[in-house]
Amino acid sequence: MVGKGKETPRERYRSQVRAEIKERAWEQIATAGAPGLSLNAIAKRMGMSGPALYRYFAGRDELITELIRDAYRGLADAFRAAAASGADLDGLGCALRAWALDDPQRYFLVYGTPVPGYHAPEDVTTIAREIMTVILDAARSVEDPADTTGLDDHLAGHREWAGDHPADPAALRRALSFWTRLHGVLSLELAGHFTGMGFDPAVLYGAELDRLAHAVR
Repeated sequence: MVGKGKETPRERYRSQVRAEIKERAWEQIATAGAPGLSLNAIAKRMGMSGPALYRYFAGRDELITELIRDAYRGLADAFRAAAASGADLDGLGCALRAWALDDPQRYFLVYGTPVPGYHAPEDVTTIAREIMTVILDAARSVEDPADTTGLDDHLAGHREWAGDHPADPAALRRALSFWTRLHGVLSLELAGHFTGMGFDPAVLYGAELDRLAHAVR
């Protein structure tokens, strides 16, 4: 009798096959992009029939959801580990860049162009909010100049993206600036737009992060 919580050989085999399917999916995304993801092509690569593979993933969207869920969870775990070690916004920025550079395709799947026709389920949005919660926590401890653009006033009444986090409008502005500006640099770097420009993107990212971590303007 198999003990409670212990996988059976059949369950282990299923987990292994699902893991291999996801690995092949990442390979396919690296060459054709997420919109070109094909379960039939993955099945052929694995020596399986299409119907056989559909026993592990019901369709393309379910597979994409698993990949996105894994990607978001990886970043959420990296942020939580950084925060647990006492990292501030600067430390979170370093964790973000390390995570992105480790696997650019994973980064672009969650922060690049949306996959046509795909809509993520609610639990994926929940993980994304976990990531923003860590940023908001760090943003509350930063002192910066008073807002003169009116953005604080706007965010005071438009804070749905922050969920029920108690951050004040200034912290919301810091977190939003941190998120958008760093993603701007990362997206351009990973897409190769700095190639041939004659400077190190890491230095640019570090300079931007320093401004954000100490005085978001």
